Amino acid sequence: MNSKLRRKILGLAVVIAFGAQALIVSAQGIKIGIVGPFSGPGGHFGTFFKTGVEAYLASQGGRLGGKQVELIYRDTGGPNPGGTKTLVQELIVKDKVDYLGGFLFTPNAFAVAPLIQESATPTVIFNAAISGLPEKSDFFIRTSYTLSQLTVPLARWAAQQNIKKAVIAVADFAPGHDAERAFKTEFVKQGGTIVETIRMPIATIDFSPFMQRIKASGAQAVYVFILGGPSSLSFVKAYSENGLQKAGIQLLGTDETNEYDLQKFGDAAIGITTSLHYSVAHDSDTNRKFISAVKARSPDAIINNVVVGAWDGMYVIQKMIEATGGKRDGLKAIAAARTLQWESPRGPVKIDPKTRDIIQNVYLRKVEKIGGELVNKEVLNFGPQADSGLEK
Repeated sequence: MNSKLRRKILGLAVVIAFGAQALIVSAQGIKIGIVGPFSGPGGHFGTFFKTGVEAYLASQGGRLGGKQVELIYRDTGGPNPGGTKTLVQELIVKDKVDYLGGFLFTPNAFAVAPLIQESATPTVIFNAAISGLPEKSDFFIRTSYTLSQLTVPLARWAAQQNIKKAVIAVADFAPGHDAERAFKTEFVKQGGTIVETIRMPIATIDFSPFMQRIKASGAQAVYVFILGGPSSLSFVKAYSENGLQKAGIQLLGTDETNEYDLQKFGDAAIGITTSLHYSVAHDSDTNRKFISAVKARSPDAIINNVVVGAWDGMYVIQKMIEATGGKRDGLKAIAAARTLQWESPRGPVKIDPKTRDIIQNVYLRKVEKIGGELVNKEVLNFGPQADSGLEK
């Protein structure tokens, strides 16, 4: 064999060896499927997921647990249980993802629970907030909140403020019904009276007729749970224009003054009281570092509780990867996640080892104008709150 041919054969062997090594490295990488609405009316929530996920990954140098990460996004387009089930099946079978995250809508999460259980794929819920959701699969972990977790301390606080009579006004769909049940149960337990319950069409933006009923009810407060966006904006506008604020009827909510919409409300929002686990104005070094990390990745990003849910969800996935050494072991990953506690941008949090739900501080927030900007200022810390289960 001449020297020229020998060199060619040797070069080919090196190429083959390098290619084989690259395949091994690729096989050692981690695939994470992110499922949410990236189009349609709720598409901005998918953007929030992406903002939190990619900012966290960038803050870790693009690797989790020493492993290169590939993110695979799938668009549910909205509440779409059947379509979401198909997407998740493809992610598990075709794309062979190691972990899943996301899920804005509870029906979508319910639909995929059997697939998650069968495939033993660790799945972190970034948002869907129905009580008891992690019970649907042994491989669900949640880093967002539950509606009762937010609503029960708010109802208790309202009663402590000598509010004796309240109206409940919620969007007429399952989460609205759950929020209604949680507020009513705790408020009545504390000695209050619900003078009227109003269920409003989920897509309506004409709230004037409901405002007249609330104003005539004799209530001192109205507890509201509706979708963010046009509905929240229209509700607050109608609340102000129909004189409820001037009549001394206090508006109590959860996420109706979300940072996504907050500056659009104008001064009509000043004084609105909400109960939530996060405000971008949260005063901690961890939150400031989080905001800096998000802005470094996406300078124009809106930061809110949904972004935090995704950021913390990636933290949980990182810890599961570290616990398993990057190997596919759903049971070991979930076992490690059950014991997690850390300092989140929202404050100290931990995973409830029994329910796999997050335990976290919940804050009473009031809208104030600071430096020309509307802010959800945290005025009271209700302390660590676990899911009360009052939604069931």
